[in-house]
Amino acid sequence: MPTSDHPASDHPASDHPASDHPASDHPASDHPAPGPVVGADWLAARLGEPGLVVFDASVGAHRAAARRIPGARPFDLDGALSDHAAAAPHTMPGAAEFTEALRSLGLDDTDTVVVYDGAGVYSSARAWWMLRAMGFDRAAVLDGGLPAWTAAGLPVEDGGPRYEGPRGSFTARPRPGLLIDAEEVAAALADPAAAVLDARTRERFEGTAPEPRPGLRGGHMPGAVSLPFGELQRPDGLMRPAAELRAAFEATAGDRERLRFSCGSGVTACVLALGADLAGYRDLAVYDGSWSEWGLPSPLRPVATGPAPAPAGAGGSAEDDRPDLQPL
Repeated sequence: MPTSDHPASDHPASDHPASDHPASDHPASDHPAPGPVVGADWLAARLGEPGLVVFDASVGAHRAAARRIPGARPFDLDGALSDHAAAAPHTMPGAAEFTEALRSLGLDDTDTVVVYDGAGVYSSARAWWMLRAMGFDRAAVLDGGLPAWTAAGLPVEDGGPRYEGPRGSFTARPRPGLLIDAEEVAAALADPAAAVLDARTRERFEGTAPEPRPGLRGGHMPGAVSLPFGELQRPDGLMRPAAELRAAFEATAGDRERLRFSCGSGVTACVLALGADLAGYRDLAVYDGSWSEWGLPSPLRPVATGPAPAPAGAGGSAEDDRPDLQPL
């Protein structure tokens, strides 16, 4: 059975996922919470246990796929779990709206969550980061997502994710600073101790490929650096080991520990946040509006084009090689 190649922690294997990524250092609840990622074997051993909630956070064509991990509930980033009154897509909803959406999905504050998506590690990281930004640390991303689950020969159910059970007791407790706005990004660009990393493809970053959303300028924020999210993943779709992730960030951001992430609409930026968390970084934030906001015509938000220095051995993003991925 394929698993994540992350070494086990020094905690009992029965309590923690097999992972070479250290468990989160956030406070635990009554029973041990998983680290930032769990393998398919970890989830399979616990599937159906009371207090374990599985969310499917697929977007685009993957959301329309008629299969799910048994019991998976919909974390709908294209629906209730984005603020559709905001100008930028996939904007984080307010605390009251987020609370209502998660209660309607039966989530309790004491539950443990595993979130996955149909592409691999793609939009699931956005759900994980949103939960963290709303004060919920008992969540992990399924390493490799549904492809890793099916590759392991594990069962799936027909039909998309759904939930018809009782309401939950979850309450959002927002943490300021995990999701930031354009002004905070501008401050980070001017801060020599901070790095702004862009998760889009290198071609979109350089302005040589068109943006998928109309009306946006091509290019990148002056001073930002390019780290396409696919470079944090192995060819099989699993997240790279912690040492390799650390090396990728150091090759891009140098010795800066204050990392800020952007992408097209605040979704794949969260893959960078996940990778940085696994690599041991702690001062992290995601630009919620991302290029959907910064790329709009505005004299207040300058845009640069052309290549930026690439990390040694860097290749293309998963978006380059997989037309099934919705540009985010």
